[in-house]
Amino acid sequence: MEILDFRSDTVTRPDAAMRRAMAEAQVGDDVFGEDPTVRELEERVAALFGREAALFTPSGTMANLVAVGIHAGRGDEAVLERRTHTFFHEAGGMSSLMGVQAFPVDGPEGWLTAEALEAARRPDNVHFPRTRLAIVENTANLAGGRVVPADELARLHGTCRRNGVSLHLDGARIWNAAAACGLDLGTYGALADTLSCSLSKGLGCPAGSLLVGDRGHVEAGRRLRKMLGGGMRQAGILAAAGLHALDVWLPRLAEDHALAGRVALTLRFLLDESVQVVEPETNIILLHTGSPELTHHLLAGWEAVGIRALALGPTCIRLVTHHDLPEDAAFQLETRLG
Repeated sequence: MEILDFRSDTVTRPDAAMRRAMAEAQVGDDVFGEDPTVRELEERVAALFGREAALFTPSGTMANLVAVGIHAGRGDEAVLERRTHTFFHEAGGMSSLMGVQAFPVDGPEGWLTAEALEAARRPDNVHFPRTRLAIVENTANLAGGRVVPADELARLHGTCRRNGVSLHLDGARIWNAAAACGLDLGTYGALADTLSCSLSKGLGCPAGSLLVGDRGHVEAGRRLRKMLGGGMRQAGILAAAGLHALDVWLPRLAEDHALAGRVALTLRFLLDESVQVVEPETNIILLHTGSPELTHHLLAGWEAVGIRALALGPTCIRLVTHHDLPEDAAFQLETRLG
């Protein structure tokens, strides 16, 4: 039985064309700045976002951690919404490795707003840490892959600038945000001091993220990447996968969003009113079950018929669509669960 794996868009595997691009990549020592494929990827991604430079890192967690170190120092504070990946899913690296304290706030929409930053920002007083950084995740994973509106980001960015606060955009799924609302990636590039973007989620690469910003930020980030052990040698093998993904997988992300809509519709038909199926904006579907027992029952029953999903908590299940799922995944769900 074919497994339908909805746990994450990170479960995709390189197809034959991506593997071929990796095998044929021109490579050099990237720590010496001599890998031509890495340089090509960095230049291309920087241009997509309308920024001066980009830095290739092994993971999105490292890209975000480097950004924190660029913008804030020991004893400083970063304000972010409580569900933001940098606070919720990155093993406390911001505080343990960079010495930057997180100030998590509750945002009903799933992201930090200008008003929330104003309320959280510390006064200039010797008793308080200095508010140096704001972080927003777009799309907001734990809010169901919701797209942060560009006008909200613009207001937040303006508030940050007026108050001497840097803004980092965790754009692990920024590609999905752009595809969902039809915005040019350069729009997002102009709305933050730095941003990160992942190659291993919707774009299907085996590894890699990039940190994008001004040249000075990226050069500072290169030193931090080295400090964190992220300096790779013949990394063009991985960068080639990213270049392939930008050509082949980036233009088709809307197909993942359409599949998510069909899957959500199917689940509403199959499940009773005790389960709330949240309408997806991108490729993430959340189910609110109301009880841990029902969550366990659903996941166990689905696993028995070859369907995998992920519990985000005792009463929440996440399904994520991606290009490794068959086009008829929603139909197969109905067939197996009906």
